[in-house]
Amino acid sequence: MGSIKYWAVFFIGVTAGAAVALICAPQSGERTRRQLRRGLEDAGDYIKDTADTLSTNAEKYVRRGKEIAGNVVDTASSAARKVVPI
Repeated sequence: MGSIKYWAVFFIGVTAGAAVALICAPQSGERTRRQLRRGLEDAGDYIKDTADTLSTNAEKYVRRGKEIAGNVVDTASSAARKVVPI
């Protein structure tokens, strides 16, 4: 989880730095606003893509965890039947 937090803080810092640079740049306000809007849209797309990827991976790991838990239960039941026949 530390890596995810590191990258999140890094990208927030990069975004904030870029925003400040754009605001202080010697160009028209309209052009600056258009660049900021585009940057925010890109950031939103990135966040959505990352959330989709995390969701997909989480579903995969939950499914795999359930399979492993089922295998453990089956193995334990089998071992218990061998020790104490029903």
